[in-house]
Amino acid sequence: MNHPADPRSTASSEPLIPATAQATPVPPAADLNTFNVEIPRHEPLERVSAKYIWLVVLAQFGVFVAFITPLAISLSIRLSELAPDNQEFLGYITGAGALAAMIFTPFLGIASDRTRTRFGRRRPYMIVGLAVGMVALLVMATAPSVLVLGAGWVLAQIGWGQVLNNIQFSMADRLPENQRGKVAGLTGFATQVAPVLGVVLAGGFATQPILLFMVPGVVGFLLAVLFVLFIREPDSRNMPRQARLHVGTLLSKFLFNPRKHKDYAWNWLGRFLFYFGLTLNTTFTAFFFAERLGVSVAEVAPTIALLAVLGIGATTIGALGGGFLSDKLRRRRVFVLASGVIFGAGAVTMALSTDIVGLIIGSLLCSVGIGAFSAVDQALVLDVLPERETDAGRFMSIISFATSIPQALAPLIAPVFLAIGVTAAGDKNYVLLYIVAAIFTVAGGVVVLRIRGVK
Repeated sequence: MNHPADPRSTASSEPLIPATAQATPVPPAADLNTFNVEIPRHEPLERVSAKYIWLVVLAQFGVFVAFITPLAISLSIRLSELAPDNQEFLGYITGAGALAAMIFTPFLGIASDRTRTRFGRRRPYMIVGLAVGMVALLVMATAPSVLVLGAGWVLAQIGWGQVLNNIQFSMADRLPENQRGKVAGLTGFATQVAPVLGVVLAGGFATQPILLFMVPGVVGFLLAVLFVLFIREPDSRNMPRQARLHVGTLLSKFLFNPRKHKDYAWNWLGRFLFYFGLTLNTTFTAFFFAERLGVSVAEVAPTIALLAVLGIGATTIGALGGGFLSDKLRRRRVFVLASGVIFGAGAVTMALSTDIVGLIIGSLLCSVGIGAFSAVDQALVLDVLPERETDAGRFMSIISFATSIPQALAPLIAPVFLAIGVTAAGDKNYVLLYIVAAIFTVAGGVVVLRIRGVK
């Protein structure tokens, strides 16, 4: 079953600049607390062009080819050369990169919101991110030690992460409500296919470290550069200045007032619950399949590979179907709920299956649910995003915590469920684990129904 390559979110920008939305006058902060309602913050955005949409899709596709390929295969190959007896180092390397991304993303998102240049707010960070990302790939390709390899991956997380984040910030700046589902579906499709292409490219250069990292990197660089070159962004030098930041106020930017931004808060919680259940379901997939099929973990690898290929199609159906239909019907919440229920049904089917057919059916249902959720919830995030004109980068960064935190916590909590009712033979309680995962994903869909500003 496919795990979303970057449970972090998706984004965009366009050649024909839409008119800048003007903020609608709102009551003072005290009045907002008094009425405790969501206040409209901006006029509807103009539709973006097809050119903008396809350059967004290509840019995101390219970033994932360059950025996810090391995670999928290249890092493992290099680590096997540098430390063949210490495979556990891969966890340390990827964990360090994820931690760096969590620390730097909000700060750089806030900086992006406040940047004043003739090239706009987002493009400067994409340009620097591309440069840093390419240097990081070269560092990993030529690393003489595991420590340098890890440093290269941390650098890659920061560099390529900034390219991806500012594509997302651009989407928040420009995409109107009636195009968000469509674009989220297309970018969701791109992120599923991109790692496959990256692995195929890397597989042909497994014995040549430079090409192993740099060929996917060059593909990603060129596709992302098209977006930077051909998508104009308004000059931000005349943007109203915001209050100067101090250490205390900067750290406070990691938080938000859920009473003031209730719809955004419910969306954050719904995403957290869904990804918590998703991570419970996917972390121990290989061990679960091995136990159910009565084979070793090594022998189950071909089955997992087959499910990964089939999962691409299932996830794509969910992403494109959910994204396009949510735009056409102008409904988000029901699709998010449906995606949680579909994933939950798949998890329960897997939990109760004892043969390969049931496991495959359950896995594919989960993939459809992942695809639909990733597309429609991404559109929903853009619908409820607070303070779009001034703090889009900040709030898009905060929503990423709803993905990264459960991905860190769920694997630590999963063993508790596995240990309940463990048999004398040592069989783990995967039935309970997968049912709990289903409960969380369904709960994520139910919570989103509390949103009032979006249908």
